[in-house]
Amino acid sequence: MSTGLVSQDTIVALATSPGVNGAIAVIRLSGPQAITITNAIFRGKDLLNQPSHTIHFGTIRDGSEIIDEVLVSLFKGPHSYTKEDVVELSTHNSKYIIERLIGLLIKKGARAAQAGEFTLRAFLNGGMDLSQAEAVADLIASENKSSHEIAMNQMRGGISNKLQQMREQLINFTALLELELDFGEEDVEFADRTQFETLVQELKMHVTKLIQSFAYGNAIKHGVPVAIVGKPNAGKSTLLNTLLDEERAIVSDIAGTTRDTIEESINLDGITFRFIDTAGLRETVDTIEAIGVTKAKEKVRQAKILLYLYDDSDSTADEVIVQIKELYYDGLIVILVRNKIDLHGGYHPNEMDTIITDALFTNYSDSLIAISAKDSGSVEALKNVLLDKIREMAMEDQQIITNTRHVEALEHAFTALEQVEQGLGMHLPGDLLAHHVREALRHISSITGDIDVDRDILGTIFGKFCIGK
Repeated sequence: MSTGLVSQDTIVALATSPGVNGAIAVIRLSGPQAITITNAIFRGKDLLNQPSHTIHFGTIRDGSEIIDEVLVSLFKGPHSYTKEDVVELSTHNSKYIIERLIGLLIKKGARAAQAGEFTLRAFLNGGMDLSQAEAVADLIASENKSSHEIAMNQMRGGISNKLQQMREQLINFTALLELELDFGEEDVEFADRTQFETLVQELKMHVTKLIQSFAYGNAIKHGVPVAIVGKPNAGKSTLLNTLLDEERAIVSDIAGTTRDTIEESINLDGITFRFIDTAGLRETVDTIEAIGVTKAKEKVRQAKILLYLYDDSDSTADEVIVQIKELYYDGLIVILVRNKIDLHGGYHPNEMDTIITDALFTNYSDSLIAISAKDSGSVEALKNVLLDKIREMAMEDQQIITNTRHVEALEHAFTALEQVEQGLGMHLPGDLLAHHVREALRHISSITGDIDVDRDILGTIFGKFCIGK
């Protein structure tokens, strides 16, 4: 898509989801001729003489033929989403009517909007920065309370405000460094190096926190993947069924019943968890079961949380420890789950618990919970542990990054800030320091679009939007 200066074209698109069985559809226009074009096919009040933010009832006509009765909403620029004149037509949700209306509007001078073009115009016209524009797409795609809250915070400028503060501080010091260059022959320093070093350290800390928040934000945005793993007959499928409150997985006393992975999602207190029931881990000569075991290990590599189930009457501490260490990778949250306590007289800490926790504590896992997978009460306690583990990933009042482009830019900014810090330690002259500062500034500014953003990047960002937004 073209991403130069805002086109003077007037664009039109269906703003509501096509094919949805609802009563009303909304067709949106934006551009200098939006009101004039609509007025050419509207019969009711003269829209050219109506104030902004008003709604008008009338009919849409093609010559003498009445196509539909509609409500027309007027939003005159700059007091609109795109900062241009915007018209929204609320019409009956008929595929035939929608196609006729859009066709008429195009015939009168509008053109079909491209994906994300309304939001692109809002960005290019100064209605929002780039990170806020990207949050619009995240808001539309949000499927749970937590992802909705993160998107709303970003759309309202939560991340932008923090980045803007960092940007202004860097700009101020860059200006002082540049001023030193103008007085190079006098050998003067306008930028306090000690103060600058303190600032760089603070900025590195803020950038690090934002980068670290991506693990939480990405999990919330896409759902937290949880792999349920253990030996055959450990109770993995029973646990999945109890979590879902339905018989989703086949439960049998026959070892190796689960041969393939089964994935289902549930929402816990506004956070989506994607549970993955896997084949039991064991050595086997059964070709199909062996494939299932391999896939189980692959799924663990894709998980954020590992629920390792074991029955202490069928497992040894050494077996559990060896398998956890084999499956573990940096960043994986491991929750040890001793199952079938209903068969062993309830939960009583035992020697096996002590051996396992001593061997795995800190480096691999710090959580062990005893449950009966058949009992919804003890599974409820497991749900609370899952929620606690995810919430520990986010610090209070922390801004959350959910976008891969943002975290990559922050990682580059951190590298540039490290180079600034090293340069200060080496007492480099202002021109060399300024180069690294500008690099950090460029990467931070690329997140909000406060610099000229590559057209290909804009095309990639807005090309993922739905038509009409």
